[in-house]
Amino acid sequence: MNSQTKTCGLDSLIFDNRFIRELPADPQTANTRRQVFGACYSRVMPAQVANPQLVAYSREVAELLDLSPEDCESDDFTQVFVGNRLLSGMDPYATCYGGHQFGVWAGQLGDGRAINLGETVNRRGEHWMLQLKGAGETPYSRTADGLAVLRSSVREFLCSEAMYHLGVPTTRALSLILTGEEVIRDMFYNGNPRPEPGAVVCRVAPSFTRFGNFQIFAARGEIDLLKKLVDFTIRTDFPHLGEPSLDVYLKWFEEVCRRTADMIVHWQRVGFVHGVMNTDNMSILGLTIDYGPYGWLENYDPGWTPNTTDSAERRYRFGNQPQIAFWNLGQLANAIYPLIEQVEPLQQAINSYVETFEPGWQAMVAAKLGLNVYDPATDDALNTELLILLQLVETDMTIFYRKLAQLVMDAELSNDALMAPLMDAYYVPEQLTDEYKTRLGNWLKSYIKRVQSSGIADAERIKIMNAANPKYVLRNYLAQLAIDKAEQGDFSMVSELLELLRHPYDEQPSKEGFASKRPDWARQRPGCSMLSCSS
Repeated sequence: MNSQTKTCGLDSLIFDNRFIRELPADPQTANTRRQVFGACYSRVMPAQVANPQLVAYSREVAELLDLSPEDCESDDFTQVFVGNRLLSGMDPYATCYGGHQFGVWAGQLGDGRAINLGETVNRRGEHWMLQLKGAGETPYSRTADGLAVLRSSVREFLCSEAMYHLGVPTTRALSLILTGEEVIRDMFYNGNPRPEPGAVVCRVAPSFTRFGNFQIFAARGEIDLLKKLVDFTIRTDFPHLGEPSLDVYLKWFEEVCRRTADMIVHWQRVGFVHGVMNTDNMSILGLTIDYGPYGWLENYDPGWTPNTTDSAERRYRFGNQPQIAFWNLGQLANAIYPLIEQVEPLQQAINSYVETFEPGWQAMVAAKLGLNVYDPATDDALNTELLILLQLVETDMTIFYRKLAQLVMDAELSNDALMAPLMDAYYVPEQLTDEYKTRLGNWLKSYIKRVQSSGIADAERIKIMNAANPKYVLRNYLAQLAIDKAEQGDFSMVSELLELLRHPYDEQPSKEGFASKRPDWARQRPGCSMLSCSS
């Protein structure tokens, strides 16, 4: 196939850049760090790099953009999505936003290492924003260089797509490209900088608008600009609500609350820990956004956070994510208050978070346990006891729930016989004392009786559980192994994990090793146990 055929898909992309067409721009054009007032964005060009190399691309995201495999494997694709070449209609820019970081107002933040290339419209009329992460400096880069390294880029690329296939609301990733240049990073901010390979990820979403985009204008008293952004967001991302008005503002905020609740329920279902739930990392569309120091629960520990910056207070620990999301929504409510000027309707709207989260959480727990409905009268105590048991000994969350589907539904069996399918989930078998076995055995028998009382057939129970409990997730040590190989120029494991994680609920017998619990060597290794915002 000749090069002209290969590139025609790229050159035929249609751009409709509504954000920059309808909202005010930064009047200054120099790419210098500064406070940007009276504007939603600043135009900026991606940095040119010397020797880009494609590491991987997502065929599903390419299909969203009407791109073929031949398009994606062309040199032109690599040049465009590393930032070296602009397609006709692309008009790059970085957005201005603020945010609360670890509960403290941080003022202006903005797209410090993200550059939006433009918004493309596919054949189905869907709008997709294309955004490069790691493509260079912007006015919002503060003291940083706007670049990204391969290790963090591998993690973002793989996790974006893994979360999508798990059924978790998320931004997507089109491509991962090496820049051919080195970037200096101090991984744990402890005085040990070193050169690392640079990389760029192309992120894709209907919109990358964050809570912080609205907060910055409220904080500065730029209420006219706040209104323009809210009205634009409703017209473009929530058109089903109708034309902007006081009533529609409230409906919009309520929908944001409900979407956020749905997202958090999914995080808790699969054991995902975002690690840095600052308000500037919260999507207005209820999508998981900004994969930085995230992690997956290995042993079930609601107090665990992967973020070294959060290791003392553990604000963003797994068990606290539902509460943090609610707090963040409160900050969004404060930001849009000048458009409402009434506390009570905003409070009623934010209550929809709880009204959505609670039944969503109950339905999620029921599915993980293979129940056709959650009955608080019995299931509150049943689930509470299970979560205590999972913490008393080091128990792999993913493996335990997946193996629970294999439980023999016979309450007359011995504790050892009942536990047999679950043994792969325990990291330290010596912790399984007779007392613990008795307590777990009692729970398993109670669980069996609960399932039997529901009248659900065992085959249906297994089907429900295997659809809610993934067999494969992007375990921290697997991502690190892929990074280790990629840094040596071997991208095979990145591709292998991308393929594996396309089918996280399937057995995939030839990939059984990827479902294994965390090895001992990964307990304390950087990248496997803890990460920083540089990771």
